Amino acid sequence: MGKTVNKIYHAAIYVRLSKEDGDVASAAKAESNSISNQKNLIKDFLKDKDDIIVVSERVDDGYSGSNFERPGFQMMMDDIRRGTVDCVIVKDLSRFGREYIDSGKYIERLFPALGVRFIAVNDHIDSKEESSRDDIVVPFKNLMNDAYCRDISIKIRSHLEVKRRNGEYIGAFTPYGYKKDENDRSRLVPDLYAAGVVKDIFRMKLHGMSQTAIADCLNEQGILSPMEYKHSLGIRIQDNFKTHEQAEWSSMSVRRVLENEVYVGTLTQGKHSTPNHKIKKIMDKPEEEWIRIEDNHEPVISKREFAIVQRLLGMDTRTSPNEDEVYVLSGLAVCADCGAPMIKRNVPAGGKVYSYYICSKNAATKQCGTHRIPKDRLERLVFDVLKTHIASVLDAGRILAYINTVPFQELEIKELERQKEVKEQEIQRCRELRDMLYEDLKEGIVSKEDYAELYEGYNNKRKKAEDAVRKISRTIQDVVDAKTDKYEWLRYFKEYQNISELSRTAAVELIERVKVYDKNHIEIDFCFQDCFQSALSQIQSAGCTVSTEENGRVNIREREVV
Repeated sequence: MGKTVNKIYHAAIYVRLSKEDGDVASAAKAESNSISNQKNLIKDFLKDKDDIIVVSERVDDGYSGSNFERPGFQMMMDDIRRGTVDCVIVKDLSRFGREYIDSGKYIERLFPALGVRFIAVNDHIDSKEESSRDDIVVPFKNLMNDAYCRDISIKIRSHLEVKRRNGEYIGAFTPYGYKKDENDRSRLVPDLYAAGVVKDIFRMKLHGMSQTAIADCLNEQGILSPMEYKHSLGIRIQDNFKTHEQAEWSSMSVRRVLENEVYVGTLTQGKHSTPNHKIKKIMDKPEEEWIRIEDNHEPVISKREFAIVQRLLGMDTRTSPNEDEVYVLSGLAVCADCGAPMIKRNVPAGGKVYSYYICSKNAATKQCGTHRIPKDRLERLVFDVLKTHIASVLDAGRILAYINTVPFQELEIKELERQKEVKEQEIQRCRELRDMLYEDLKEGIVSKEDYAELYEGYNNKRKKAEDAVRKISRTIQDVVDAKTDKYEWLRYFKEYQNISELSRTAAVELIERVKVYDKNHIEIDFCFQDCFQSALSQIQSAGCTVSTEENGRVNIREREVV
């Protein structure tokens, strides 16, 4: 008989280390799983293996074992398919993979079909040796590795959820305009340069510029887009939508800035997730499951400015050709009959061009009247009414500033004290009725069922009264400490007390809607109208006289304080 020649195997050493191996394991275990340790262990194992020649080493450093979409593993599989590798050696089954089903598919079906020898050193598994083949042990160990991966995934998800609810920023990249605090990497702080650009974007929008015009302006000024700005800071981030060599500002990127409430100090996280640790497809979560924390970090934009911009984004404020800014009343002027926006039309006549606002529904379908009004006349009417209203508001503010001082502040506190006393009497009465109810139960006047129902009713009424007492007490303390800022809205009108013309900024900040009936009849809904009416009521209750003049000016006459 001839001498038996042992087959020579051409092996690939495969090693893997994931981030969670270092994060959750002990320091000793993290070291044992290190890339260099895995390689050394396998090479020590191969010292006396004359039938194995190492032809490649494939490494996946920082990749999870929950799936097999790893670059090093896929290169090894390419070598196997080309026939250059017919043996795979790993430290143990967990380094090969932690996914039960796919690990079994490779080890028990694919490798045998391709004639590939599989060796897991620490698990004493060698597919060539009959003694190491165990139909129970290998699947069981793979199942244990899968369970470990699932447990780690649950712990990490839970940990991240806690951080989100604590207002800690967990994203890899910060929103444009912010950076991570050097002393607390989970806290956002403004990036002075980028935050300045964000303020400019909001300012331009408030002045009537469209998103496209804002983007063009930023590009003309050479201001880097959010992605290019991060690149300039050494942060490498990939954008799948990049179409130019250098990403520029676009109307969409400007809109993303304008709609992001992170700039008012609100942190919203947890918008997306994966179904589980095996499926890596990103899925959107319902909005009610997002974690949203207000006043979480220093704002760049005031809430008032942000709210106005959101209202503007919801309006039809397209610019005309060759125009960068919308008209002063675009989106604000509406038809009084149908509610459709009034649009501007130019009418040439006698060698001149006259501009009018007309009902857009009439222009499109003729189903409403034109309600035509000259542009200059409408804007002049609005300006005159606005100036009158500002004067009325400032008069009211002056009176409010007076009546909120002693002795009028004392009157407010006295009224609150009276309300508090009424609620305290209600609490005491509920307690007395509850005690009397027990006596009625003992004497058989009420049944146990009626007793339980009435007792619960008295208790609920008492609790509501106690809540009211606590709320009134806080209000009294606010009045005493002057902490309440219920007249903040007055400041917005005060800023425009010396207005000399109708600007887009003044219009969007102070006017909700301009209803146009005809060229002689308009109605204006001002912002904070409910606050103004409440202030007038308070002024009247303080003994002042409030009347309205023909031009709409609210006339306030102070009472004499003796």
